[in-house]
Amino acid sequence: MPLFRQLFDPVSSTYSYLLGDPATRQAILIDPVYEQARRDSALIRELGLTLRCTVETHVHADHVTAAWRLKQDLGSKIVVGARSGAEGADRYVAHGESIAFGAHAVLVRDTPGHTAGCITLVLNDQSMAFTGDCLLVRGCGRTDFQGGDARALYRSIYEQIFTLPDTCLLYPGHDYRGNTATSVAEERSFNPRLGGRLSESDFAGYMENLGLPHPKQIDVAVPANRKCGQAAGGAAADGDPSWAPLAFTYGGFWEVAPQWVEEHLQALQLIDVREPAEFDGALGHISTARLVPLGTLAGNLAGFERDRPVVTVCRAGGRSAQATLVLQKAGFAKVANLAGGMLQWHAQGLPVEGVGQD
Repeated sequence: MPLFRQLFDPVSSTYSYLLGDPATRQAILIDPVYEQARRDSALIRELGLTLRCTVETHVHADHVTAAWRLKQDLGSKIVVGARSGAEGADRYVAHGESIAFGAHAVLVRDTPGHTAGCITLVLNDQSMAFTGDCLLVRGCGRTDFQGGDARALYRSIYEQIFTLPDTCLLYPGHDYRGNTATSVAEERSFNPRLGGRLSESDFAGYMENLGLPHPKQIDVAVPANRKCGQAAGGAAADGDPSWAPLAFTYGGFWEVAPQWVEEHLQALQLIDVREPAEFDGALGHISTARLVPLGTLAGNLAGFERDRPVVTVCRAGGRSAQATLVLQKAGFAKVANLAGGMLQWHAQGLPVEGVGQD
């Protein structure tokens, strides 16, 4: 089985999907969101994966893709459907083609209807399928813009998705109620728009009378996505902190390497959030660090400068990671966690003071 992660963007209620091969560490990312590129890059790096490509199920109208941004950051290729109308991709895939990652692959099925260029991606053992906005959990994508066609969508679902095995798990591009997945058997039986004995004519009539409001981001998202996200900005470093060579973590905070901290001690404020016995214990402490245990940190920030960089420290990096969030909430803009804490500091042979016994 491939490595699998379902990722969520709360603003647009978009799901992105990371699939990786455990042996080769090659991976693909389906429908990435621009604002989540930093998070997704961090996860890919932490899992030790190489992102071969991003894959778009269609030109989205409710969010901007991170395809271009991830290409700049990770060197991944951009893959889109041959009928998507998008420019600037590295590969355009047609019905029946496959996108490989190590020993695994997803197979492309054309499923127009939500837009004229929608595709569904089916894992090569047919255990999973990624339906984009074509088929949702107990619903389906709208059909009133970007070449949408209700009858085409009905045929796409019945001919390309409902013909998969009953047990095939279906992963949608969106969900607004917290649902994460469904199955072919479930949707064929219980989807109120498509299941049971609903005919193509019934479905078309229902879809033509939905009266949905225009997507809020369509005027921004569609032009940007027709250029694979390039119009949204350049490299993933846009907006990243520049005061140090920081690395963003999947946990949602920034880290800085011990060697860089040791070389820039006088420019930094170091806050050691361990307990007093640890501060002067076996690991000692960094010479310029000030001891403020994590439990007391929020109430003891008056002596620190908010416009000067702060690095938080603990034994292994866990408590100090929590401290970065406390500091950010208190208005400190330049904050990073010491990667690996005092254990990593010692492992690199960097100087300490106050070494005693725990």
